[in-house]
This record gives sequence, structure tokens and C-alpha cells, in this order.
Amino acid sequence: MARGSKSKYSSKQKRKAEHIEEGYEKRGTSKKEAERRAWATVNKESGGGKKSGSGREKKSNKSSSRKGGRKGGRRSHARSRSKSKS
Repeated sequence: MARGSKSKYSSKQKRKAEHIEEGYEKRGTSKKEAERRAWATVNKESGGGKKSGSGREKKSNKSSSRKGGRKGGRRSHARSRSKSKS
């Protein structure tokens, strides 16, 4: 498999990478950098491509997704904090 080939990833991982990439592009990141970051996030969360064999899947680490959701911006952070205080 050539470096950079995405053939060894599941369709779920490909969809997830596409969604993450779109989010980065909305925030002004270049297409190439957004794609790089998206695949790095997918690799970090799922441990890389598809693994063969029954029961090999480990629980995925969603810390990156959680961080991205919380990191929406200064205004969104202020809104969520004020809601939780009342």
C-alpha cells in the first residue's frame, strides 16, 4: 500500500475524516492542511486503518472530538459558561 493511500480505512473512518476536514475548512484552514489534520485525528481516535480479526477493535479515544467541540470560540464558550451557572 502506497503512503497516503486510504484504501485500508473503513467507510466510517473515511466519513469521519471528511466531516472533520469540512470543519477545518470552514474555519479557514487550507484544503491540504485540513485533510492532513482530519486524517491525523482519525488515526489518533481509532488507531489507524481497519484491523482484521474478530474482537480486535479497541475502544476509540474521542478526546480530540471533545476538544474540538469545546473549542468553538470565545463567544460560544462564554454562552455555555453563563448557562451552566444559572
